[in-house]
Amino acid sequence: MKIRSRALLAGFVVLLAPELTDANAAVRVVTSFYPVYVAALNVTKGVDGAEVHNMAGPHIGCLHDYQLTAGDARKLSDADLLVVNGAGMETFLEKIRSQYPRLNIIDAGEGIPLLDGNPHVWASPAGARAQVDNIARALSGADPANAARYATNAAAYNAQLSAFGTRMKSELAPLAGTPVVAQHDSLAYLAGDLGLEMVGVIQDEHGHEPDAAELARIIDLVRGKKVKLILTEPQYSDRLALTIARETGAEVLVLDPVVTGTSDPDRARGAWLETMEKNLAVLRNALRS
Repeated sequence: MKIRSRALLAGFVVLLAPELTDANAAVRVVTSFYPVYVAALNVTKGVDGAEVHNMAGPHIGCLHDYQLTAGDARKLSDADLLVVNGAGMETFLEKIRSQYPRLNIIDAGEGIPLLDGNPHVWASPAGARAQVDNIARALSGADPANAARYATNAAAYNAQLSAFGTRMKSELAPLAGTPVVAQHDSLAYLAGDLGLEMVGVIQDEHGHEPDAAELARIIDLVRGKKVKLILTEPQYSDRLALTIARETGAEVLVLDPVVTGTSDPDRARGAWLETMEKNLAVLRNALRS
């Protein structure tokens, strides 16, 4: 292995570590964060020499205000492709482009219609499938020798996502049209797939908690729209949601947008489907209440 040269990233200098992988690797892929990592792992499954490394840790969650680290620099220095979610999720992209001008950056969200600029497209079956297709096409272009395998993997995984999406929508059909309030906008696409009417969010920006007046407005909204379900996420405190529930009688449901999970590749491949199965069970229980 050989030592790489010095690189400047995020305001400091690091001596890059030895190459991460065998020099014979077909393609080295770095993903920006967890949901893109899960998708890329499924597309590259069983492809000799194709390696996927996640940049942000598996417990980081969404990349709001994420700061690049020396560890990120080591991964990017050996990458052939950086796969990002896009739509503004990765605010550090310009820094990466300036530091690694020849790095091929793939936007997994390219061409996917956005809801008011919301970047959380992976958190619905339809959005997840579209990102898988984008990743497969990009990898096929970067590694044409394995293009057929990438396409086969993407088709097989998307068949699972599609089957789950159809089953989820069918089982939860009685919820269609139900008004809901969410903790953040990360569940907007899932709500759209299910026909839920998202009438408001508790925190319109990460880290911004409503003041007393804003909280009172949300409580009035919940009452006025006869909202019975408040959707929260396990990655964040549900304190405000519980306060609203006590004032209005609404039920708090915890739904995971698949932004955190195991870093083990074999287990992470199934993380989207496993997490969404748990979300389905939560919503199924809400139907019974």
